[in-house]
Amino acid sequence: MPVLIDTRIRVGVSACNAGARVRWNRAGWDRIAALKREMTGFVWTPVCPEVMSGFGVPRDPVRLSGGNGDDLWQGTARMKNRSGEDLTEKIRAGCQECLQALKRAEVEAFVFMEGSPSCGVYRTTLKNKRLGNPPGVFGSLLLQEDLFLIPALDLESPIKWWDWRRRLHAFTWLKRLDIDSKDQLYSAWHHLKFVCQEVDLQEARRIGAWLAGLPKRFSGQTSREWKSATLKLLRRPSPFRRISSIMQKHYAHYRKHFNPEARDLEAPAADLSKYKFVDQLLEMEQRAVREGYDFEGAPVLYREKR
Repeated sequence: MPVLIDTRIRVGVSACNAGARVRWNRAGWDRIAALKREMTGFVWTPVCPEVMSGFGVPRDPVRLSGGNGDDLWQGTARMKNRSGEDLTEKIRAGCQECLQALKRAEVEAFVFMEGSPSCGVYRTTLKNKRLGNPPGVFGSLLLQEDLFLIPALDLESPIKWWDWRRRLHAFTWLKRLDIDSKDQLYSAWHHLKFVCQEVDLQEARRIGAWLAGLPKRFSGQTSREWKSATLKLLRRPSPFRRISSIMQKHYAHYRKHFNPEARDLEAPAADLSKYKFVDQLLEMEQRAVREGYDFEGAPVLYREKR
């Protein structure tokens, strides 16, 4: 049977991607709406550090000076607007208030606005395609909070979103899981190892070899070390070619060993349109629940409690 969770995951999101027109120039996008029905499978908490800092809308754009967000928290970088006004203390307060709101909401993931000097995580400017000096000020806090981080633009890509969603479900299930024995640890790894191998085969093999060499005596430290390494892997996206190659193997396994009569299901091949490709993956998920099949491409599935 597949692993099922029936409680909606709580997700924070940069408010400018949740329909709020709070960018410096009053721009905003409802990228959550691109998820359509899947949107209701999560509880969303929008926040905007710059608005919570009292900057207002519209406003002058801001930039980091003298370093990145990490440096600002260390006191060696500043945030300034176009006029040169120092907004460092204000952005500190706004980011901390947003972080507290996310903690009250008990979020386990965050959809961030890449390119923002506040919410950016891996780059802090989009101008002229420069990568900037990441992370941003709020992004720096997000990286310290052990959250599952998703770039907002990927919500608009069916394949990228499917990849993020399946790993988010696996990440959240594992993070919530209490492991009290080696048997539980091995069982959890069995459920997750195929996704981990897809993301990084070498690292997954290293984890598997480490587990195989564990002493007989179980310890909480062993569990924590394994969980930390596996959660780190689950945060990483998988490229489309890798997804396509591995999913065809999962499909072939399903047809050969579980349901040879499944003639109406197409293999999720790379030459399909991306929408059709995702449709086949979603069909595999539905069959896994209906038929009790452990679809290793998406090892943890959300289904609403009825």
